[in-house]
Amino acid sequence: MTNLGIDYAELAREEARLVLLKELSIQPNESLSSSMMEPALRVFAIYQDRAWIHQQLDWMANMGAISVVDAGTVKIATLLEAGWAHLRRERFIEGIKRPSALKRGV
Repeated sequence: MTNLGIDYAELAREEARLVLLKELSIQPNESLSSSMMEPALRVFAIYQDRAWIHQQLDWMANMGAISVVDAGTVKIATLLEAGWAHLRRERFIEGIKRPSALKRGV
């Protein structure tokens, strides 16, 4: 049996990045520490350690979706305009899963 060429690790990273952007978007100051992101990912059955989360945050910072500040053993991420544009489906960032389209009239 083959996996049809599907890179499940990459799909998981793309899904996690979208979850993290969404989680930042609902915070009053659009910021969150990496330690607080672990429970948000677990809700979506993404079980990864903090080092993996830090890699995803650094990747998204390099893409301009968020800013990241080191704070001891955690990182503080803040949503930037490019991240908002991705969530609003205005401009997409390759490597972050596209958000679902909003349902009109609901």
